[in-house]
Amino acid sequence: MSAEPPSGPSLDLTGKVAVVTGSGRGLGLAYAAALARSGAAVVVNDVDAEAAGQAARTLTDAGGRAVAEAVAVGTSQAADRLVARAVEEFGRLDVMVTNAGILRDRVLWKMTDEDFDTVIATHLRGTFTCARAAAVRMREQGEGGTLVMVGSPAGQRGNFGQTNYAAAKAGIAAMVRTWSMELARSGITVNAIVPVAATAMTETIPAFAPYIEQLRQGRPLPDFLRKGEGFGTPEDCAALLPFLASDAARDVTGQCIGIGGDRLTLWSHPQETAVAYADGGWTPQTLAAGWHGSVGSAPQPVGIPAPRVPGQEAR
Repeated sequence: MSAEPPSGPSLDLTGKVAVVTGSGRGLGLAYAAALARSGAAVVVNDVDAEAAGQAARTLTDAGGRAVAEAVAVGTSQAADRLVARAVEEFGRLDVMVTNAGILRDRVLWKMTDEDFDTVIATHLRGTFTCARAAAVRMREQGEGGTLVMVGSPAGQRGNFGQTNYAAAKAGIAAMVRTWSMELARSGITVNAIVPVAATAMTETIPAFAPYIEQLRQGRPLPDFLRKGEGFGTPEDCAALLPFLASDAARDVTGQCIGIGGDRLTLWSHPQETAVAYADGGWTPQTLAAGWHGSVGSAPQPVGIPAPRVPGQEAR
């Protein structure tokens, strides 16, 4: 897909106001910066007050408009604070980006209740409460709006050691599809982005670690990563935010959109891939006899494929 000069509906976000949760650093900061560069005023959020404040100063030093609001997302009170701050500072709310998240990776038999609940509270409940508070405000304004929820390949395919995270991200994808229907009449679009980028989390993947270190040294990522794996910088992923918030994307809703490096993808919605019939219904015996020759002949894959690094193919 080649880049072309923008035409048609405006990509200018001047006059619009956005909240970006978890935007003190990393992908969240890249999202906030991309929105600010396109003209939007931004409420920067992070649980770390120093990180949120520094991120807001970075945006304003670059000529944007931004304020910081330090609060841990998850509760209704936190969501209401973020929306209220946008309205108090800038008069309205047009875009809500739910990026805040944490990891507590463990295999199933070692995952504690706290590991599970903490991740679900931040990712899934945090997305729900922030989206709800934003939808209430946007419907009151009566001028539409944009909800961008942050998903993950783990939520689309599962990932070893990430019961809590994968469940939350899968739930976010399901909520996006539901909300896109519920909010359509209000002119509010709802989409999930599925980013893949060089971050502190992906640095823990051995195949990616040396290339992330190369990035720090100012060396570009090779094509096999940028194209083959769709793996790039946070700024590569952030390009999607101004587009989704703009007039050019008013007809884009209910989608899970992958982006990373040079690659843009659209994830499919879950659907039946094979069908078989038994007159009068199925029994355990007919299922056992017919499974492998009918719907079970092509089982669906699970897990995120390992990066295909040249010279390191599996032996």
